[in-house]
Amino acid sequence: MYRIGLVYGTDTGNTEEVAYKLQERIDWAVVDVYDIASCSPEELSRYNILILGIPTWDFGGLQADWEDFWPILEDMSFAGKIVALYGLGDQFGYGHYFLDALGMLHDAVRDRGATIIGHYATAGFDFEASKALTEDGKHFVGLGLDEDQQMELSDQRISEWINQLQQELQLADCA
Repeated sequence: MYRIGLVYGTDTGNTEEVAYKLQERIDWAVVDVYDIASCSPEELSRYNILILGIPTWDFGGLQADWEDFWPILEDMSFAGKIVALYGLGDQFGYGHYFLDALGMLHDAVRDRGATIIGHYATAGFDFEASKALTEDGKHFVGLGLDEDQQMELSDQRISEWINQLQQELQLADCA
């Protein structure tokens, strides 16, 4: 059984709520949940598999607790770690910045050696621009959720993503 460290930052509570939904629904791993506001690099280093959750705040900015943690993050190594990401945004109110913080977090951990899993299709979303897009523009670099405009789709998207992560981790074990 896998052991996963799940870390989130939140101002409104939505990203935290998603973290606990993920923890509850991942029945193929032990998932320990941490708020980035009180998490240390040592806690993160205990896990070979991490799920990191971040909302995009205002006009493409980082959530406050992630922003405070960012200098620490930039000094960390993610070599040998498998990282899945999820992000929350508002595609209609902030469509030019949809999930930008997810893209920034992706780049930060990727540049520090992480193996990223869990890209999620952009189908069904309506936005103008995002820093969280894969090179081909057909996927986000992690699970994208919009709890403001498409809250009714979140549970289905979470379930699909959990199944995808399980399959990708099994494939990684075989490699």
